[in-house]
Amino acid sequence: MITGHAFIATSLDGFIARSDGDIAWLLERDNPDEDHGYDAFIADIDIILMGRGTFDKMRATRPWVYSRPVVVMSSTMTQSDLPDDLVEKVRVANNTPEEAMHMLEIEGHRKVYVDGGLLIQSFIRAGLITEMVITSVPVLLGEGRRLFGKVAADISLRHEGTKSFPSGLVQSHYRIEA
Repeated sequence: MITGHAFIATSLDGFIARSDGDIAWLLERDNPDEDHGYDAFIADIDIILMGRGTFDKMRATRPWVYSRPVVVMSSTMTQSDLPDDLVEKVRVANNTPEEAMHMLEIEGHRKVYVDGGLLIQSFIRAGLITEMVITSVPVLLGEGRRLFGKVAADISLRHEGTKSFPSGLVQSHYRIEA
């Protein structure tokens, strides 16, 4: 059975980026000496579904930081829009969350990292996220792009654990209860 997983950071007041998409506030507080568990998380992932906005932020990063295949979910981007050096590592799909997960399951994928705020929101609304690791950064932004959007009904979470780091980051692991 295929499952969706989120691993994301948010300001203490629930924003994943400023209104203009800027995440400098996050990068300047990320202590490279702290192990926030990303490597262990990604080691258990088969493929990454990435939102267009997240891809646009990462597309020029070299070397390419992702060790797993990436599928960019976009209704406006095509495969020909990819930089030449990413054609073998990234593909573009225009699917609903349900269609994307079905496609990946048919391909044999089992654990999918869903990356990007709007994409995570759409997968949560579709009931396709199984677990979330959310790192709270000790900063208040006041406004910006929220991690969570509107939902039709309450979504119950089961707390699996919380870690705190010397930098002040606090990371909580949740399972979504079906």
